[in-house]
Amino acid sequence: MRHKVGQRKLHRTTPHRLAMLNNMVTSLLEHEAIRTTVPKAKEARKMAERIITLGKRGGLANVRLAARIVKDKDVLQKVFSTYKDRYASRKGGYTRIIKLGFRRGDAAEMALLELVDRPAKAAPAEGGEAEGEAKTEESKG
Repeated sequence: MRHKVGQRKLHRTTPHRLAMLNNMVTSLLEHEAIRTTVPKAKEARKMAERIITLGKRGGLANVRLAARIVKDKDVLQKVFSTYKDRYASRKGGYTRIIKLGFRRGDAAEMALLELVDRPAKAAPAEGGEAEGEAKTEESKG
């Protein structure tokens, strides 16, 4: 019976699963978005939400708890400074999962796991054209 089973095993041994999820959470916090399968995204989201909450609370004990998962010191600093300020008024729900369709090789359902309220990417310079605009103009004439 599946009563009170709180996590997915993802067809991996416990050390492999934990290492993979730790790396995924570190990548998410560093790049603010990652592309992965839906079950992995759902598991990584749980850990990422917890890390951001620890960052909001601050304090040495919470830094040490977060450092058990996030091994990169620069990313850890980002959690306890940038994300602490960005999500100060939000009580949870720091991430979102956007389903992207199915992967070509094995038809696994893919998803984009990203942080909400992340800054938009910079627009192209005024002098240059975006790649999409140039291609559409060439195909017309």
